[in-house]
Amino acid sequence: MPHTIEIAKSGRATCRACRKPIAKGEPRFGMETPSSFAEDAASYMWHHLKCAATKHPSELKEVLATYTEDVPERAEVDRLIGEAEAKKPPPFPHADRAPTARARCIECGDGFDKGALRVVIERDIERGMTTTKGAGYLHPKCAAGHMEAKGVSHEELTNAIRANSRSLTESDLDELFSVV
Repeated sequence: MPHTIEIAKSGRATCRACRKPIAKGEPRFGMETPSSFAEDAASYMWHHLKCAATKHPSELKEVLATYTEDVPERAEVDRLIGEAEAKKPPPFPHADRAPTARARCIECGDGFDKGALRVVIERDIERGMTTTKGAGYLHPKCAAGHMEAKGVSHEELTNAIRANSRSLTESDLDELFSVV
């Protein structure tokens, strides 16, 4: 059972984003989750469509692409999805300009000047007994060697950076790739 959109059968469900009830007969978005009562069953976390558009835009957009029924206020839902997706950080790896001079390169340890081009990758961050994922920063000259050690070719790295870097102009990318 994947994520779904359906008409609320009763007024008992509560939106997981705004915590307000979803009225009977109103369209709702259900995010599939494993059931806590049975191993092979699933349950849903229900959301108003507008709430889902802001909290889970990519999941809702995927379901709306195949949903054949009429969606009230569809233009508003699509607008909210677009705004939410624009706010999400780009996928890894990407490149940007350092907003401050506080970050350090994870390869060489040197700092970045404010406004300097940098490559942003996903890395593991150890926090005591747990490990989380987070951003790691590399100088353009350090990026190729670091990623090749991880099994990512130079061509794969440059293609991913070009596809994922939303905030850089074409001249910024040319400057970056002259060093990478």
